[in-house]
Amino acid sequence: MNAITLDNTLPQVFLQRTDIKSDIWRRQVTIERGKTYLIEASSGIGKSSLCSFIIGYRRDFDGRILFDDKDSHELKTADWTLLRQRHISLLFQELRLFPELTALENVEIKNSLTHFKTSKEIEAWFEALGIADKMQSPVRLMSFGQQQRVAMIRALVQPFDFLLADEPISHLDEANSQTMADIMTKEARRQGAGIIITSIGKHMTLPYDKTFSL
Repeated sequence: MNAITLDNTLPQVFLQRTDIKSDIWRRQVTIERGKTYLIEASSGIGKSSLCSFIIGYRRDFDGRILFDDKDSHELKTADWTLLRQRHISLLFQELRLFPELTALENVEIKNSLTHFKTSKEIEAWFEALGIADKMQSPVRLMSFGQQQRVAMIRALVQPFDFLLADEPISHLDEANSQTMADIMTKEARRQGAGIIITSIGKHMTLPYDKTFSL
């Protein structure tokens, strides 16, 4: 997949609003593979909804979302499964980790399906992010910032054309934010992938090709 195009897209809950000023809603925007984007938004403007629309978890929007020239409304269940396995990886704002599993198990449960990364590569990421000592700890015992780092590692253990990260560093300090940014960027560049970061304030310091105001 080389491009994601938002064509006059708008959450249906906003259809009656006439005061929306956005670089994305009700416009035509193309996000290209290999480039890095920041989407800034205030709370309640539809940032997480946009992520859900792109990944196909919600379809309550007007307009179109195109993957290359394929309309997302036309995708079948098997198409969405393939898209999530090979083309778009999402780091959820709410993380969606399994609290009863360890940090490593949360990553391995996905890597066991993709067989994309070696144990050595995964362990190196845990070490770089300062949570190697938490690999065998249940996620429920970790801080939210530590869980964010686990969720990021999980997002990277698959092939993708686009990495979509919804507020990935909201609970991280500057040093850990930069380390996460470096790891994320290196892996995306290795895959020739695009990066889409959303933020309601604090965001990664990256060489963004374009910043949108949602």
